[in-house]
Amino acid sequence: MEAIAKRVAEKLLQIKAIKLEPANHFTWASGWYSPIYCDNRKTLSYPEVRTFIKESFVKVINENFKDFDVIAGVATGAIAQGALVADALNKPFVYVRAQAKDHGMGNQIEGVVEKGQRVLVVEDLISTGGSSLNAVHTLRDAGCEVVGMVSIFTYNFRKAVNAFEEANVKLFTLSNYDALIEKAIENGYVSEADLDLLKEWRIDPANWKKN
Repeated sequence: MEAIAKRVAEKLLQIKAIKLEPANHFTWASGWYSPIYCDNRKTLSYPEVRTFIKESFVKVINENFKDFDVIAGVATGAIAQGALVADALNKPFVYVRAQAKDHGMGNQIEGVVEKGQRVLVVEDLISTGGSSLNAVHTLRDAGCEVVGMVSIFTYNFRKAVNAFEEANVKLFTLSNYDALIEKAIENGYVSEADLDLLKEWRIDPANWKKN
């Protein structure tokens, strides 16, 4: 997993799916200030990267999840990723909305999944874990057994780690914040002088402010 984590991190940096700006900051939808911004949807525009991520997902899934019936992607970022993985594994695919539609059939789960089926969730990014675990709870409420989740990237926030433990969800990610920072310094995306700031942000991102 460590080798995959570093290769995925390097590819995300190369295509600017992840941007690092320690001297400035991005503002997330949550209102948090951050020296990093991640948009894994960009991987879909690069066939070589897209294929590498799909194949890495398949490898991790085959090594860690032996018995499941359906792949579920978390809307919207992981819909395409989940469909690619489901196709590679020849599994049915559904996706889970953040909330039920307010029109039509009012679905929150799109596609066909039945009570009692074992579901593996595919996500693109884990930050606090809230939206990811919302998909898990939705599937459980529908009578499914969630066997676990795989994701492209995680910031490894303590809040998310605790949330997944409390929800009893097994999580495997292709890459993570530590691997990213290591590759970013190694390849000159950031300097050693930026390291303390990047570590500081990850400890308490909600209260981190631009200096």
